[in-house]
Amino acid sequence: MSNRVSKQSKLNILRATQLSNVPWLVHGFSTREGGFSRAYGGGALNLGFTKEDSETAVERNRSAFLLELDAAGKQRKPLRNGGSGTPPTLVTLRQVHSDIIHFVDAPPQSGLVGDGLITATPGLLLGIQTADCLPIILVDAKQRAIGVFHAGWRGTIKRIVEKGLGRMRFHFGSRPRDIQAAIGPGIHGCCYEVGEEVRTKFESQFSYASKLFHEVEESDPVREKYPMLFLTARAPGHSILPKKIFLDLVEANRQQLLAVGVPAENIEASPLCTNCRPDLLFSYRAEKGRTGRMMGVVGIRL
Repeated sequence: MSNRVSKQSKLNILRATQLSNVPWLVHGFSTREGGFSRAYGGGALNLGFTKEDSETAVERNRSAFLLELDAAGKQRKPLRNGGSGTPPTLVTLRQVHSDIIHFVDAPPQSGLVGDGLITATPGLLLGIQTADCLPIILVDAKQRAIGVFHAGWRGTIKRIVEKGLGRMRFHFGSRPRDIQAAIGPGIHGCCYEVGEEVRTKFESQFSYASKLFHEVEESDPVREKYPMLFLTARAPGHSILPKKIFLDLVEANRQQLLAVGVPAENIEASPLCTNCRPDLLFSYRAEKGRTGRMMGVVGIRL
């Protein structure tokens, strides 16, 4: 996945290598750089209407991001319907960590609730907001159809990306072998600590669940230096520190795509972990809930 920074706008947009080769497609994953918000540091590109940020700043951020995204097509046809200063039509959702997917063929007349969008209509941009969860784009280059999905652990348990491909097959005749998938920046297995109850839920749903988790023993410098202080009468003679459990959300969604027939070589995932890179990306965990929102966006050019 590559970075492209506009010298004029300073916007840093991440793009999947394979999807960049589709001439009629526009797509990108935003970062926190190049915006107008001050709530999360100067010049933050917050694209979500959060309680800390002003609506005016977010609107300016969205307009700048969408125009830059559209302009990245160079000599290709524009996506926008209006004049050169008018951003393309953006379709978003009120996200609820569900498996609800909407088929859209025109700008909706009222707000949508769910976590997935699909279309084959040119001129629309479909957007998913994230700040640790995964934004996933699916593209059927043969049927000229697209989808974008919000996959946290709850959406992943509900198989949202798998169901999204099923909806694309129903509406557009998409075949798994023709799908190209791009998994954008999100929290990775190195940092995504979860509880035992989450692992249990995955184990009840997926035969490959053991591949998705790893454990790390907690360390205690005092215990290591003075082990005699922690002796107990119970075997093995000292209390045991609990283990931390980490979930690989990227691999969980990659496995879902493989399970439904998407070729491994058609799946591209960003190596960036939001929790590791709060300098570049918004992270709900790294910033303890006070953070902006990024977007994963995809559209079909007119």
